[in-house]
Amino acid sequence: MTTGLISIRNAASDDAHDIARVHEEAWRQTYQGLIPHLHLEQMIARHGPGWWQNTLRNGLSAQVLEFDGEVSGYVTLGRSRMRGTPYKGEIFELYVRPAEQGVGFGGRLFHAARAELSAHHLAGLCIWSLACNERACTIYQHLGGGQISEGLEQFGDQSLRKVAFAWR
Repeated sequence: MTTGLISIRNAASDDAHDIARVHEEAWRQTYQGLIPHLHLEQMIARHGPGWWQNTLRNGLSAQVLEFDGEVSGYVTLGRSRMRGTPYKGEIFELYVRPAEQGVGFGGRLFHAARAELSAHHLAGLCIWSLACNERACTIYQHLGGGQISEGLEQFGDQSLRKVAFAWR
């Protein structure tokens, strides 16, 4: 998908440094004060360039959004982990650099991922979000997602509520 200065394409292992940068910036901005500091730092450190390079080489399905030649966002996707539901596809992560949030890049990545899942015969999709990530929950509702499930995500001795949104 290309529109002027914006393009979305499949990620390659060469994108590892850029994806790690987007991941770190987005996670710091999104989860600072929500996820306990030590756990947040450990999660960011674990998902550095080397991790992304290995994961992409090993077949993780991911797409990147480039804006003016730079990676500004990414989405990872695949078969849903929610068994026994009509939602066969899942978006595992969808993040945009904080400097480029609020201009529709997340929506573009969402629609590109949905098309990719459909192309692989994975009809219907779900995505999980921490409930305290109000921005993401609002976006998913705006995109037409309905809340179908909830659970808890453990960060040390702290439990945070998570919610699943789905589209048929």
